[in-house]
Amino acid sequence: MKNFKHLSLFSGCGGMDLGIQGGFKVNKEFLTDCKNKKQFFKLPKTKFETVFANDIKKSAEIFWNHNNLNKNKIFVKGSIVDLVKKNKRKNIFPPNIDIVTGGFPCQDFSVSGLRKGFYSHKSHLNNLEETNQDETRGTLYLWMKEVIRITNPKIFIAENVKGITNIGDVFEIIKNDFSNTGKGYKVFSRELYAPDYGIPQSRRRIFFIGVCNEFIKEKKIELDEDMLYPEKEFGDFSDFFENLKKYPTADCFFHDLNEPENEKKDLSQQKFSKAKYMKGSQGQTQVRTDGIAPTIRSEHHGNIEFRYLHKDNGGSFNKQRRLTVRECARIQTFPDSQDFVFNSDYGNLSASEAYKLIGDAVPPLLAYKISKKLEVFLSKYL
Repeated sequence: MKNFKHLSLFSGCGGMDLGIQGGFKVNKEFLTDCKNKKQFFKLPKTKFETVFANDIKKSAEIFWNHNNLNKNKIFVKGSIVDLVKKNKRKNIFPPNIDIVTGGFPCQDFSVSGLRKGFYSHKSHLNNLEETNQDETRGTLYLWMKEVIRITNPKIFIAENVKGITNIGDVFEIIKNDFSNTGKGYKVFSRELYAPDYGIPQSRRRIFFIGVCNEFIKEKKIELDEDMLYPEKEFGDFSDFFENLKKYPTADCFFHDLNEPENEKKDLSQQKFSKAKYMKGSQGQTQVRTDGIAPTIRSEHHGNIEFRYLHKDNGGSFNKQRRLTVRECARIQTFPDSQDFVFNSDYGNLSASEAYKLIGDAVPPLLAYKISKKLEVFLSKYL
């Protein structure tokens, strides 16, 4: 069986990478055809193999090492700008890459940020130092584009927040830039709503998927975007006529977890933000267990939603606490086998750092469903 080589950029805690490769456990309620008797089902591995991963954050490197994701020494810490520059002197990236993925930084496009777009006030090192205009945090997609040019994959996936679609002509510029990468790519874009794919979280993200024009021509592919994106599997009451399974609800995340004060082993379940309720600001709602959970964000402290919100603040409980790190990870569909808060020989990861890594990630289950679609596509033509 031929494996497809995967190069990961802006890898964070590896949500996209875990999903691309498969082989992790998910709640069976998030699947349409699972007959497993146990609550958690291990997804089959895919044909994709991650051979290179990169992120600038030290916390990401510590996470990869502690969770044994870096056993083949594939993770390289550093700025993508510096990696591309180093590659001019010495080959940094592995050969024969089939797919490149990356969720380029979204802070400058998100509605919850300053929305500076390409004109970010931060450099590629995520600090306030003055830098060249094409090396700001808001233009890092251009350096992802450069990695695509260097490695010439058959396919790339670029993910970002929905906010890039309503900042002037930013969306069209990015799409056009990706189209003109190397020998050219046919680029599609689609907004994916996580609950449609079995993830009960109100997360909407834009996924660009590009296919190399040379590959299309060589294989004589009559390309259509439905060949690349997963089909919608779940819906609400208004979607029943489409023969979809009803959206799962957030109670799937919590029913078997101990309360933090009763948890003896899992630090990720013991730790949660102690930020007080702040009326009128983001992150002050109670998670409804009978509905869809809110979007898990990369911000922390006061932006982490409440598991229990006191009646005095509009909630339905006589107690109050925010979501734990583990609860956030579950809402993102990360398996419990991965530690997010720990002290180890590789370093320590705090709750604050873990919240950021989790919120930045692509939900692994969503990435898995995309990868299964692309696995079929590549297997047909390779």
